[in-house]
Amino acid sequence: MGFTENETEQILNQLEQNFWSRHRPPIELRDKVREGQRVEGQSIELFLNRPAFQRPDQWIEEPICKIRYLRSKDVWAIYWQRADMKWHRYEPCPETASLTAALAKISEDEHGCFFG
Repeated sequence: MGFTENETEQILNQLEQNFWSRHRPPIELRDKVREGQRVEGQSIELFLNRPAFQRPDQWIEEPICKIRYLRSKDVWAIYWQRADMKWHRYEPCPETASLTAALAKISEDEHGCFFG
């Protein structure tokens, strides 16, 4: 079962307050880099959009992370995308008790997995 409309609205508010307000590109770069999120089912993907290196008319997505709510365990699982382009559990902290805690762990990025 995916997120309800009310849950999605709460998630978007939390993303703005606890993540994008701290990681949004500076205003002078917003025509070149844009933040984005995708909420599907019980998953949230956070990414940046920017022009392709040698094709500035083409925009590409740079993934930051994926967060999945595991309803049966009432935890939030954190994933990062490795060089194989697949999502892998973030082993230093694979689960948190809340979305806010997951966003804080991603913001810390102590291992350079989310922001390089």
